Amino acid sequence: MGLARVKIITDSTADLSPELVRKHGVTVVPYVVNFGSDSFQDGVDISTARLFEMVAERGMLPKTSAPNLGQFHRVFEEALKDAGEVVYIGISSKFSSGTPTAKLAAADFPEGRVTVIDSANLSTGIGLQVLLACDLAAAGKPAYAIASAIGGIIPCVKTSFIIDTLDYLRMGGRCSGVQALVGTLLQIRPVISVVDGGMVVSGKVRGSRRKALDKLLDDFEAESARVVPDRVFVTHTGCHEDALYLMDRIRKAAPAVKEVLETTAGAVIASHCGPNTIGILYAVQ
Repeated sequence: MGLARVKIITDSTADLSPELVRKHGVTVVPYVVNFGSDSFQDGVDISTARLFEMVAERGMLPKTSAPNLGQFHRVFEEALKDAGEVVYIGISSKFSSGTPTAKLAAADFPEGRVTVIDSANLSTGIGLQVLLACDLAAAGKPAYAIASAIGGIIPCVKTSFIIDTLDYLRMGGRCSGVQALVGTLLQIRPVISVVDGGMVVSGKVRGSRRKALDKLLDDFEAESARVVPDRVFVTHTGCHEDALYLMDRIRKAAPAVKEVLETTAGAVIASHCGPNTIGILYAVQ
């Protein structure tokens, strides 16, 4: 018998839970988190909770880096031992060099064996695409058909989240100390969205955290009639109670959705957005 199965691969910034990874048979290539001379593999030997502890202990943010060419080559080579084709879906090339590096590695294999897709997204905005690819692979679709379907859904993925503290943006050089102070004093909570593969501030909520959560819900409810019903993600960096609140409201607003999934963002995504970040991620049709 020939190898007919398509293997789906992604990277650790897709923020899929270990349960989802096991259930769908996804291979995850870990990104690297560097604290000075100490290096950790995202989701392997560093958790999001430990990341925040280390930031507090050391008073600094880590540096993050993508897998190198050799790592991608080894992962693809290993996958092709058991599968006829490989589809890799990675983080937006506007955020990282990972996906372009994966494309270079794919070029070392016979044409069509390894297909690399730039998700133009991050976190479970990637995860939504990965699980759709898994659904299609399980239905027996070949790599070219999976790539075509993912290409069609990429512009339809909605990724928005609120940031609770500006400290990580400030430490990461993304806003000045004055801006961070003013944002804290005025209780301004940015709403960050992914647009055309990059991040934009799509709104600012002044006031309580609940008000900011309700802003996310208002935006979701405005799109609820168009939501692809397969699954909706609520992804966060350690605020389970807020996730339960959002998930309950999501189910009421869009009862046709089959799965409302909660995941915790990995250390790479968390290192850029900080504690108590939370978002709703879904696709529209």
